[in-house]
Amino acid sequence: MKREVLVEVSARHVHLSKEHLEILFGQGYELTIKKMLSQPGQYAANERVTIVGPKRELANVAILGPVRKDTQVEISLTDARSIGIEAPIRESGDIAGSAGCKIIGPMGQVEINQGVIIAKRHVHVTPEDADKFGIKDKQVVSVKIDTPDRSTVYGDVVVRVRHDFATAMHIDTDEGNGAAVSGIQYGEIVQ
Repeated sequence: MKREVLVEVSARHVHLSKEHLEILFGQGYELTIKKMLSQPGQYAANERVTIVGPKRELANVAILGPVRKDTQVEISLTDARSIGIEAPIRESGDIAGSAGCKIIGPMGQVEINQGVIIAKRHVHVTPEDADKFGIKDKQVVSVKIDTPDRSTVYGDVVVRVRHDFATAMHIDTDEGNGAAVSGIQYGEIVQ
């Protein structure tokens, strides 16, 4: 059986805490939905912020909603190097001891002392698909992506199994460009 998963390229983005959202956009502010994402309940917001590092800034960075407990900035390794931040490669939510930055919104700015990461490549999987594929939560697998001229096998892909997920692999823009991913793309879990 072929263990195919949708491959999605995740561009730089920010997850904001309620406190930071209100500092950046104003008291009582609520994010507005631009488009729903593949993961249930997740969306890209219309609002944008600027991320500032020691060397330069990244303007017009997307915010993903809904708000979270902690603010987290997810950028590519290329982004991190270009703005002068030494961000670790981590699973989403694992921000302890990570890099910091300044975030600027239309109504204010915040300086976070941790929260900037390069997201570790991962596959969101429903429990049903995990059973079907013979994989389990936190397992590390490899995924083969076939594209014209740049087929690639990505190792060190963390499996994340939850009932509220839709099955899809997430890679960042550096990884997507490395495999020339364009449009709708599928990969195969090859372990």
